[in-house]
Amino acid sequence: MKPQLNILLASPRGFCAGVDRAIQIVERAIEKYGAPVYVRHEIVHNRHVVDRLKAIGAVFVEELDECPDDRPVVFSAHGVPKTVPAEAIKRRMLFLDATCPLVSKVHVEAARHYENGREIVLIGHAGHPEVVGTMGQLPPGAVRLIETVEDAETFQPVDASNLAFVTQTTLSVEDTADLVEALRRRFPEISAPHKEDICYATTNRQESVKRLAADCDLLLVVGARYSSNSVRLVEVGKKAGARDARLIDDASGIDWDWFKGVETVGLTAGASAPELLVQGVIETLSGRYAITIHEVTGASETVTFKLPRAVA
Repeated sequence: MKPQLNILLASPRGFCAGVDRAIQIVERAIEKYGAPVYVRHEIVHNRHVVDRLKAIGAVFVEELDECPDDRPVVFSAHGVPKTVPAEAIKRRMLFLDATCPLVSKVHVEAARHYENGREIVLIGHAGHPEVVGTMGQLPPGAVRLIETVEDAETFQPVDASNLAFVTQTTLSVEDTADLVEALRRRFPEISAPHKEDICYATTNRQESVKRLAADCDLLLVVGARYSSNSVRLVEVGKKAGARDARLIDDASGIDWDWFKGVETVGLTAGASAPELLVQGVIETLSGRYAITIHEVTGASETVTFKLPRAVA
């Protein structure tokens, strides 16, 4: 007989509205304009999604100069610096902006603070495409990046009474709260976003992990190692009490040595990981164990975003 294994399945998990919209934009662009359709940067951070889109006619590039003038190009969900669409317009290219509307909201906030003469602090991870895109909305030097509480403690503004902060949308809620607290303690007059910049999907997926983590011997997070929101889920799970937490691309990433002494496994997926990968993990686990699945339900997600008119 197979040993028993309890699976606590987090809900919500996987695709968010922004990811779903971005993928649809690429799919519909290929349907409407034919292949190839170029995509600047990975549309979302997931190898399986990218490979599937490649198979139907998407060509992924890192910079606009790799794209021909006469084919459509899609900008990724993470957002791009202003120089990118400006160059596309100059070259008279057909471009589709798949930037998540919640990332665009951060861009608008940063621009508003800049127009009001404020010095802007961006809380985020250096080099992440979303951070590059947000900083690229404004002239060089207009946005200062802060990654840690230590950065917040040593940051020296030009004018402490004329500051504002915005954040990357995929950060750890708790870690960001600590960093914001440090900024507000040092600079009580700092302007905050009208509404939390960390997106609803990031928050909901972290909260769902917190609900089940303490009951898990092992937490499995399906997602890419370069997916910020997926990496954060592993960190959140460990902080919330999971005995062990691992990030896997898919079922092939499972190491059975992790399962020694494990009776209960938590399972979730980052916002850019398709549900079929989660089901693949469940199927793989059922090959070795007699599994019992308990879905741990959190917030209900009903958010949808409209597609651009060019592909709607």
